[in-house]
Amino acid sequence: MTTLLVLIVLVLLSVAVWQMTKIFDLTQVGRKCDDSQVATDNDNNVQGYLMFGFLAFLNIFIIFGLLKWGHLVLTNPASEHGADYDNLMWISFAIIFFVQTITQALLHYFAFKYRGNKDRKALYYADNDKLEFIWTIIPVIVLAGLILYGLYTWTNIMFIDEDEDTIVIELYAKQFSWEARYAGEDNVLGKANVRLIEGINTMGVDVNDPNAQDDIAVSELHIPKGKKVHFKFRSQDVLHSAYMPHFRAQMNCVPGMVTEFAFKPIMTTDEMRQDAKMQEKVATINKIRAKKSAQLVAEGKTPLDPYTFDYLLLCNKICGASHYNMQMKIVVDTPQDFQAWLKDKGTIVNAVKEEKAKANAEATPVVVPVAKKADTTVVAEVVDTTVVKK
Repeated sequence: MTTLLVLIVLVLLSVAVWQMTKIFDLTQVGRKCDDSQVATDNDNNVQGYLMFGFLAFLNIFIIFGLLKWGHLVLTNPASEHGADYDNLMWISFAIIFFVQTITQALLHYFAFKYRGNKDRKALYYADNDKLEFIWTIIPVIVLAGLILYGLYTWTNIMFIDEDEDTIVIELYAKQFSWEARYAGEDNVLGKANVRLIEGINTMGVDVNDPNAQDDIAVSELHIPKGKKVHFKFRSQDVLHSAYMPHFRAQMNCVPGMVTEFAFKPIMTTDEMRQDAKMQEKVATINKIRAKKSAQLVAEGKTPLDPYTFDYLLLCNKICGASHYNMQMKIVVDTPQDFQAWLKDKGTIVNAVKEEKAKANAEATPVVVPVAKKADTTVVAEVVDTTVVKK
């Protein structure tokens, strides 16, 4: 309601300003004024100085933004390849900032220096091969270097050695949640198909596949520190994107195909929580939540709980109305804690068997003995389970 009132006020204010300009134009009738559309020397001078003003504003805003929001950038990557990823990003930022500073300064300077003047004629300048070569070859060299470095980094990140000792985990995306499937002791995922989705088998795992007999499904992702994790991604419905920002990892989840990504975690959840920069970020978040909680309490509502850091798996594609809420908690354990956590998890196959057994038990008729006065014998009658319950 408040937003609607603000919009109405803004519309009425715009109408009022428009009407005032019409009244002002009417008051100028009969007065001598220059209504020519041709810019004068004074107009050109004003525009030239405004160019310098805009250049100053642009640079001031960039510096202000770096000081104001620079601390929000994630630091201390939690994966082995994260340092290479961050280096590439900062190199790109440095080059972009350097180039834009020079080009913007030259652009606005020349706009001022060669502003219009009635006593000066424009010089026709056809071309200059030397200048053309310079401003073509420099971007080519810089961009080629960035591209080659980026390809080298990306190749190292994406390379998955099939002989390396890894843990294979499938991340299954659907509107609007995630599920994870561990490959079990054989480290090979069983076959799966959306057509096999039924009941508790929400990922469509083929329970008859030998490789699926030890697969484990969970709703909270645990991974061990110091061991490479080979992720395989599937989507049930639309295009999703598995985004793990602290691990500098992202991969699209495409319906009908399997994509993959691998990385090695290097910081447990507890270690990241003890990081000084992360503690500073958590403190900042909790200050904001405390203010919001005070407002909620004043309105008679439940306050917000204090924020505690956790790694998260997010969806980085706008996949529908609840896209913002599509996330899964990731816990990085020590190898010992990870094995202890995984040990107690049941397999998908056993869960499906238990579900079928329970369904069959509920559907089976119950035989209940009922006494009848017929030759003093007890006659057993079959009674429908909808009438007589155990």
